[in-house]
Amino acid sequence: MRVAKRGSSLAVRLPANLVWELGLKKGDQIDLVKRDRTILVRRQPGADEVLQGLRRFRGKLPKDARLCRDATHER
Repeated sequence: MRVAKRGSSLAVRLPANLVWELGLKKGDQIDLVKRDRTILVRRQPGADEVLQGLRRFRGKLPKDARLCRDATHER
């Protein structure tokens, strides 16, 4: 892959097979994570995927359980 200049930024084109494997489409957000001398490309989940993940927790806490942000931060 070649690094290209695009305005005041640098750009890299992702190979089609990587785009397909990651399920990327126009407008998706990705994270680039540097580890040692390697860069990992990760697709950020969309809002619908985040909500779907949160729905898995619905009904998991006992009905009498209460969450309190202040209690969590007490020292």
